[in-house]
Amino acid sequence: MSETAPDILVERRAGMAILTMNRPATMNAMTFEMIADFNRAIAEAERDVEVRAIVITGTGRGFCSGLDAGSLAQASATGDRQLAARGLTDDMPAQFASLLKIGKPVIAAVNGVAAGMGLVLAIMCDLRFVANEASFVTAFSKRGLIAEHGMSWFLPRIVGPSRALDLMWSSRKVGAEEAYRIGLADRLAPAAELMAAVEAYVADIAANVSPRSMGITKDMVYRHLSESMGPAVREADRLATASLGHPDTKEGVRAFVEKRPPRFAPWTGYEG
Repeated sequence: MSETAPDILVERRAGMAILTMNRPATMNAMTFEMIADFNRAIAEAERDVEVRAIVITGTGRGFCSGLDAGSLAQASATGDRQLAARGLTDDMPAQFASLLKIGKPVIAAVNGVAAGMGLVLAIMCDLRFVANEASFVTAFSKRGLIAEHGMSWFLPRIVGPSRALDLMWSSRKVGAEEAYRIGLADRLAPAAELMAAVEAYVADIAANVSPRSMGITKDMVYRHLSESMGPAVREADRLATASLGHPDTKEGVRAFVEKRPPRFAPWTGYEG
């Protein structure tokens, strides 16, 4: 941890929990200790019903340049990837995959380079708002590593198999415009306007969208990636039928008829 400030800064404002990686001298390379701090901050934001979206960004010119060189050297020398300390299990040893289970939007505000594990972090977020000056690099093959942390599963589902292989084989730098063209970036903005764009998006969904609807929809999307069409469609139909009688649906209909913003209840992810 730095002497002047924590390696993970946490700010709550306008319905957002903003987690900022704060090691600008290393372009926010993550140590094992920093990953543990990050996971704790994420868990706290998940439990806070006032937080409508979690936003992840970096200080300075980098989003996250990957695993810190010292931590990588330690893991390489010992073979110990410290899965437990990083909040991982043998069953799901993909860093940051827990973000997919959070029942609220997780948005990466990619302000600069996202490399290696930094790219993994961006991919595990639900949306990527990307500064025009930012870039993405897989990096693994140039370190003698393979596509780890589930990259071989997630990246082809975002950009397609051939593009994923190109990015993972070549480890070439992908600029913001190309990232947007191939689907790796969801929104582009000048660096000075990046957080304003994220804040406007969160303000819109916070004012108009049911937190329960967002949470259930997110869960469905990620689980159905591994389902065949029949079971996925049948489950979606069952959940849609159950939602018809929910107070959020009644409030949403009333708000539409009365031409006013809806007043949806907070949602923790648990019902009954």
